[in-house]
Amino acid sequence: MRSITTSAHLESDTTIRVNAFDSTPEDEGFVSLRIGGGSVDVALIACPGTADALRTLARAAEEAAAALDRITETARDGAA
Repeated sequence: MRSITTSAHLESDTTIRVNAFDSTPEDEGFVSLRIGGGSVDVALIACPGTADALRTLARAAEEAAAALDRITETARDGAA
């Protein structure tokens, strides 16, 4: 990444869009991964050669989702 630190809360209605932009004579093309749906969107721009960083991001997102599933299950079991 180049620069910026921010945080945003994901909500159940958060939207995620992927747009691919083909190469042109001026640039090599890129992919935009846009996360948002409210008044704020976060766009991650990935250029050729950064696919592994996106795959690592996807694995981390799966790990975070599994942790949330465990938290939800623990809270549900504790409420019973």
